[in-house]
Amino acid sequence: MISPSSIDQVFETARVEEVIGDFVQLKKAGSNFKGLSPFSDERSPSFMVSPVKQIWKDFSTGKGGTAVSFLMEHEHFTYPEAIKYLAKKYNIEIEETEQSNEQKEKANERESLYLVSEFANTYFQNILHKTDQGKSIGLSYFKQRGFTEETIKKFDLGYSLNEWQAFTDEALKQGYNIDFLSKTGLTIVKEDKRFDRFKGRVMFPIKSMSGRVLGYGGRILVADKKAAKYVNSPESDIYHKSKVLYGIYHAKQSIAKEDNCYLVEGYTDVIQFHQTGIQNVVSSSGTALTSEQIRLINRLTKNITVLFDGDAAGMRASLRGIDLILEQGMNVKVCTFPEGEDPDSFSRQNTLEELTLYLNENAKDFIQFKASILFEESKNDPIKKADTVRDIVNSISKIPDRIKKEIYIQECARIMDISEEVLFSTLAQIDKKEFQETHKKNKTEQKAFDVIKHQQPVEKVNIQYVLERKIIEILLLYGNKTEHFEDLVLKENDKSELVLEPVIHEAKVFEKVFLDLQDDEMQFTNEQFKTLYYTIIDRLNQDQEFELKTFVNSVNQEMANEITTILMEDERYALDDWNRMNIFPRGKMQSIAQLVSETILSLRCFLIDQKVKEFQQETLQNKIDSNRNILEEVKDYSGLKMLLSRKLNRVL
Repeated sequence: MISPSSIDQVFETARVEEVIGDFVQLKKAGSNFKGLSPFSDERSPSFMVSPVKQIWKDFSTGKGGTAVSFLMEHEHFTYPEAIKYLAKKYNIEIEETEQSNEQKEKANERESLYLVSEFANTYFQNILHKTDQGKSIGLSYFKQRGFTEETIKKFDLGYSLNEWQAFTDEALKQGYNIDFLSKTGLTIVKEDKRFDRFKGRVMFPIKSMSGRVLGYGGRILVADKKAAKYVNSPESDIYHKSKVLYGIYHAKQSIAKEDNCYLVEGYTDVIQFHQTGIQNVVSSSGTALTSEQIRLINRLTKNITVLFDGDAAGMRASLRGIDLILEQGMNVKVCTFPEGEDPDSFSRQNTLEELTLYLNENAKDFIQFKASILFEESKNDPIKKADTVRDIVNSISKIPDRIKKEIYIQECARIMDISEEVLFSTLAQIDKKEFQETHKKNKTEQKAFDVIKHQQPVEKVNIQYVLERKIIEILLLYGNKTEHFEDLVLKENDKSELVLEPVIHEAKVFEKVFLDLQDDEMQFTNEQFKTLYYTIIDRLNQDQEFELKTFVNSVNQEMANEITTILMEDERYALDDWNRMNIFPRGKMQSIAQLVSETILSLRCFLIDQKVKEFQQETLQNKIDSNRNILEEVKDYSGLKMLLSRKLNRVL
């Protein structure tokens, strides 16, 4: 268990914009930050972070909360894990008790898989650095590759003993369950036999964006025709190779800072680049590039530079990956290395300045690269050249931005020496074909949607819902503040008329709201708001140092989502960048006391209207003789509403 004082220290220190900035590229939007949602596939930002309120809101999925809840949603951390992650990030020493073997077994399955993977990471590093076999074989290999001690430790490189059960036996001895060893793929179980999957291999731990070990890549060091050179962990609940990029944990900050990501093929390519001084580099770990991997980069930058050697087969594979990158609306360049060189060997032989200069001078736009590769294959053959042009135009058709499409068509026409009209015509044909296929696929669903759409009446604004929501917002933002309120006391004047006289008094905002609602016997009609209202009032009564981010962390996820929706609703203006179009949404100019009073008065006016409507309905249902009392009450309520409206400066 983590001590309460450690948790409090983490909450006080952690900054939501810094934590989320490690995973999402955030851009300033007024007093807030905005970015692409990490929870959905989108091209326009719907993700908002508020440094002032220390909360975030994803308008595309409805999720929201604090730094801790973000880590729980995004990285699937448990609450203690999120606290530990933040403590490590901010160098906070936390107090906790050691987990027993029994507690380890009781942990949920997903968490157990993480625990096993972390144990393996420490084990393989110890074998590399502290055993004779590890030093003579594993460490020697890494040194031959030119890796320094610092680099080896930075990437947690390790070694698995060339013995059938060395790792498995040690893991079982330490109390780890064989089922979880098998599910992570670290141990292969066949009937009553158990084998270490990575026997005799140097180990490359594959980490998530937050640094959690998800799986491993292992390279064999002996010549064995029957054994694969590289072996990766199999798919598991925590490791999905199509959604992971090797090196993303170490590269994320540099990618966002440089606004570019270098994409390579292997583990050692990433490590060697880092050692040379270029850190914004990741690898797809030998697998074909996927849309999920591209979206991972898209959170940090819109620019990708694909790096690979001069191998023809590798080039053809990269061409397929380029189309996937373009579909995500990203900018892509390609850089090839001299024949016989790859990113690993080339960076090993050059200084940082030389490598940087080479990348800057040789990174080609995807059109130039694709044209040069395909043109070599098709020269002196008109049919092949036509296919090449069509191939390039097909890639251009993947780009969602129409302006970029036109610019690339013009560039293609110049390089391939063909008229723009022909290329635009070809592009139109491709776009039309794709549109028809999509339209045909969704035709039935669209018809059904149209019928429903036309039948639905226009939804009216629920005034009481809006006002109740506003009261919750006021309590969350200003509940603990002390203000001077002008209360209206209803009195009779000399002419026996009802008038409102102002009386100034000092009170906390939550006390003012609670007493006013109680005096008028006003109840929340929205059950979620009602629950939230009493929860907030109770917390404000008990906690003199009420803090919004601490409160949001203490409630369940459903309530946290509702809180962030309420608090961030006004910030949606910033997502649309209205200022750029010379449209300036009105800010909150009222004082807190005025805002509280007007909200409660508005709710009272609304409820009076509702009461009058009830009386009118009752009048219609009763005989005229019995309506006199009702009419008197209607008159009194109407007079009260008139007085309240004057206070609100409204015209009835």
